[in-house]
Amino acid sequence: MIDVERLPARHDGNGPARPLWLLAELTYACPLQCPYCSNPTEMANIGREIDTDAWIRVLREARQMGATQLGLSGGEPLVRRDLEAIVAEGHRLGYYTNLITSGVGMDDERVGRLHEAGLDHIQISFQASNEQLNDFLGGTSSFEQKKEMARRIKAHGYPMVLNIVLHRKNIDDIAEILDMAETLEADYVELANTQYYGWALENKDALLPTREQLAHAERVTNEYRERLGNRMKLYYVVPDYYEDRPKACMSGWGDIFLTITPDGMALPCHAARQLPNIDFPNVKDHSIDEIWCESDAFNMFRGLDWMKEPCRSCDERFKDYGGCRCQAYILTGDMYAADPVCSKSPDHHVVTDAVAKANERDPGEAAAQPLIFRNPKNSKRLQGLVDGEPISKSANF
Repeated sequence: MIDVERLPARHDGNGPARPLWLLAELTYACPLQCPYCSNPTEMANIGREIDTDAWIRVLREARQMGATQLGLSGGEPLVRRDLEAIVAEGHRLGYYTNLITSGVGMDDERVGRLHEAGLDHIQISFQASNEQLNDFLGGTSSFEQKKEMARRIKAHGYPMVLNIVLHRKNIDDIAEILDMAETLEADYVELANTQYYGWALENKDALLPTREQLAHAERVTNEYRERLGNRMKLYYVVPDYYEDRPKACMSGWGDIFLTITPDGMALPCHAARQLPNIDFPNVKDHSIDEIWCESDAFNMFRGLDWMKEPCRSCDERFKDYGGCRCQAYILTGDMYAADPVCSKSPDHHVVTDAVAKANERDPGEAAAQPLIFRNPKNSKRLQGLVDGEPISKSANF
């Protein structure tokens, strides 16, 4: 008899649910250096990227398992010269294909080639609503290129989908951000407040906004929603630190989402490789079926048996599954602990202390806080591999 408390939320009674969403992180290479990037800070030590044949095998095996959504991300996926071939195979297999890009490295010809390959959807990111701040945060001159690529994407018949990561440095410009989106005739805009993993965690003190900033941003977003109606759909994502209940980790560990990293490591979520003492399998050594169904890593937090109190007896455990395992580890050092975002967690004070610190900081002090930018040199510095070089820069934004 199957113990349903050991299974993820979706199952057929004969084992774990099938994956629905495949995130293919094709590369960690990127022309931008965003200080809130969710890529691992140890990326400089991550091995060689898997080749085209390996990616095509991953797509085929995941599709056989039932995956229908294919996200192509990085780093910057446009860096991969085989991107069109990967898109074409995804299209042939019947995936809905979504390119998640900065737009840097794209031109009208490449948009056309991706369209011919069968790409269904393109999401383009901006760092800010003005050139100075956008280019500072991205670490390169990209603002005008992004605007032009947004126009070219729409000219090729795609809906224009913009993503802007919000944080202390840009959230006060929310009206200008939405004005820019309206001028570009965006169809969908994701206003995603920073979540604190990877490089964003290193920069938390500089990026975490105040309650007043969040309230203002949400109020302005709602005003634009009311005025624009269905002309432009707005999605506003609150940062975890300002919630009192955690989100379900990837809708349940090993339940819906499968991430494959540039070196072929398979993860239940994009941040999971930071968790200690877990032997995450690699597609170079195992099939997707073996990884998903049989690996210790993917079964580790399925179901509820692994939970400690207060999660184990909480009546919300079937809703949030104890929250994010990575966030629990980052904030408590224990990946089995309740996510401290939850007000029921004995470690909730870690989150409330961070929020209090963000709200008490003098605006001038916060503006002067240096940022650690995402690049291989800084990756090595954070691991203590090289010495004597500055790893941060600041500006009064």
